Amino acid sequence: MLAAHSAALRSAVRLEIFTVAWMLVEAALSLGAGVVAGSILLVAFGLDSVVELASGGVLLWRLSAEAGGRDAELVEGIERIAIRVVAVTLALLCIYVLASSLYGLAVRSKPESSAVGVGISAAAVIVMPWLALQKRRLAGKLGSDALAGDAAESLTCGYMAGTVLVGVGLNALFGWWWVEDAAALVFLFWLGRETWEAFEEAREQGTGASSVEAR
Repeated sequence: MLAAHSAALRSAVRLEIFTVAWMLVEAALSLGAGVVAGSILLVAFGLDSVVELASGGVLLWRLSAEAGGRDAELVEGIERIAIRVVAVTLALLCIYVLASSLYGLAVRSKPESSAVGVGISAAAVIVMPWLALQKRRLAGKLGSDALAGDAAESLTCGYMAGTVLVGVGLNALFGWWWVEDAAALVFLFWLGRETWEAFEEAREQGTGASSVEAR
């Protein structure tokens, strides 16, 4: 039983290493393509990838610490801080996406088509659901709520990537100036849900920490 748990933990660490590496590439390509094309949708996707990168890095640290037998209380304390930072960052990103998209629609901004944007979002549509499935499977074996939560984030990222692919793809195919800003507002739905869940998790973590300190 212990050997199976250790094997699952090592697999989870490898999976998070892949996640962090993927998010690094996804963020760099999306932000670069978004700036070049003047695409709010791609920039928002890239910024969300940066947030996911930070979140994945914290989880990787936590799993590595558990695998190495290090102080779990210290790691959980850092994780609580990271969750609050992620929640606030996502909220600011929501405001940015909403304001920028409405401004783009108002002034009829016309982002350039982006082959890189189409490519990275198409790849993410395939990779992120697969990552979510693997993380959910390992979370069940490890009894890890943190990994299960990360699986949900990966699935949401897959939905986001699908929204980006539709928006960027339609702009590339038909040159519809409005479609990327409209898709960014749809993207905002997923981003808003992710933000709400992050604040809920931060609240629950804070309540749990207060209960422990009160004992």
